[in-house]
Amino acid sequence: MELPFYLTFKEFESHYYDTLEQWFEEYHNASEIDFLKALADLYSPYLYYSFADDRLLADASMEIKDCFFPSHEKIGISFCPSCENGKYPKASKGMNHIFEWKNITMMEYAQHILDKINSHILKNSSSPDAGKTILDFINEREIVTKREGAGYCVNYSRHQAAVPFLKAYLPYYGQTVNIAIYRDFIFSVAQIAEYIDKKLRSVQAFEHTVYAKLKSEAKFKVQMSHQFLTICN
Repeated sequence: MELPFYLTFKEFESHYYDTLEQWFEEYHNASEIDFLKALADLYSPYLYYSFADDRLLADASMEIKDCFFPSHEKIGISFCPSCENGKYPKASKGMNHIFEWKNITMMEYAQHILDKINSHILKNSSSPDAGKTILDFINEREIVTKREGAGYCVNYSRHQAAVPFLKAYLPYYGQTVNIAIYRDFIFSVAQIAEYIDKKLRSVQAFEHTVYAKLKSEAKFKVQMSHQFLTICN
């Protein structure tokens, strides 16, 4: 079952039991804990654990490769041909493939995907796809990974994790994303996680909470960083 992704706490809370009922209809032997674990996995990518505050905070961002031309290359030359799957062929004579990692907000990522989809729709206005909405193209590999000159190189595997958010956030039609809706999501996602965790704590399933998961991941990253510094010194 594909769980619905809600952008506001009010929507999430009001639909919780209806979605839980659908979950039980789909998975007869599952428990509410299984349902809550699935919800935790759905929303945890948009949060991080703050050591300073000892709580979860919103972190709706995406790491992406910004592929660009070096100054001596000619605009229009194909580049980064396998950027989306992490493989890099040997550069042709006189040609270098250059990229840098960037962290962009999920709103920026959504706008980038929206631009790609609208470009495809505009170029294929007379095709059988003409009657489809933007949401019909969100997970079309050829469209979302297509590159036209310099710009972000979308990794299709990473894109999969963003699909639930994009389905909830992108408009059916239009050229721009809604900043107000995105702001509501940033304000709501920590509340959603707290709601999930409260229910998990009520059944003593502390280890499955979003808080426990992200705190553990944060501690691991700090330990790995310390080990790296120790090795370097």
